[in-house]
Amino acid sequence: MHIILVPSRLATARTMHISSRLLMALVAGFVCFAFITPFVLAWIGIHFRLPFSEELAAPAQQHAEQVRNFKAEEYVRDNISSMAVKLGEMQAQVMRLDSLGERISKLSGVNPPKSEVVGKDGQGGPLIHLSRPLSANDLQGEIDRLAEIVEQRSDALTALESQLMERRIKTVLLPTITPINANHIGSTFGRRVDPIAGVGAMHEGIDFVADQGTPVIASAGGIVLAAEYHPQYGKMIEVDHGNDFSSIYAHLSKMNIKAGQIIKRGQLIGASGNTGRSTGPHLHFEVRFRGVAQDPARFLQQGSQVALNSPGQSRTGSLSAKKSRASATFDAPL
Repeated sequence: MHIILVPSRLATARTMHISSRLLMALVAGFVCFAFITPFVLAWIGIHFRLPFSEELAAPAQQHAEQVRNFKAEEYVRDNISSMAVKLGEMQAQVMRLDSLGERISKLSGVNPPKSEVVGKDGQGGPLIHLSRPLSANDLQGEIDRLAEIVEQRSDALTALESQLMERRIKTVLLPTITPINANHIGSTFGRRVDPIAGVGAMHEGIDFVADQGTPVIASAGGIVLAAEYHPQYGKMIEVDHGNDFSSIYAHLSKMNIKAGQIIKRGQLIGASGNTGRSTGPHLHFEVRFRGVAQDPARFLQQGSQVALNSPGQSRTGSLSAKKSRASATFDAPL
């Protein structure tokens, strides 16, 4: 490239030659200078806290903030629909939990503990659809409300489970199964004339009259305290049922268990007989609480329906209980 310079004072012109490389270098230097200069000025302004630095940095910060907000709103928009669907599913699950808790309560007869339940107050009104979908804040509020409801339902079901477990344990451990398939009742609990001495005496159990060798089952589960011969009871089995309850099976002809053994509700433990102080084949059955004799009829009547449905009861025990209840009449009130 040739450049001709003609000064006003000179009569002759001067010629300058610029090569292409020099021209490209000049252009590149100008571009670099134009690009680097704002950054240098901004750094100097921020470093020395010059007034114009804040004005230069403010647009960039605002733009960055706008970009972050846009990305956040876009993310929420993309996920809010799926979150709303999930929230609806959780609400449906809460309704199913409510229905399940009510059914269990009705079937078991156990009332769950009363508690303040969110969303159970009287509500109503016409259905008016929203003009706009739920916002992120609205959705978070619904999730928090639903979480509170789920926590209350969980506490209620846990309390109901605890009550059912407590009832089941008490039912299994209380001596409520009739222990033998008896022909009839020889003597009930209470005062009577002693069949041997012929004097007034206290009878601390029930005598089930049955043929020699009739199977005897455990009226409830527990630990065998004694399986031995007693001068008065003859061959006798004593079972500890826990909660200070125990039962005694006396005048047996055979004992199928040993002391220290753990037995189940309805398990075969022996056979009726005529051992000890007895006038004929029968089973003497006692129930004691803290060592004090109780009327066994009260427990047998209380478990007349529950005992038949007990998972630990054998078929023999069920048939025995049915026949015994059909043939025996207990005069002790519940």
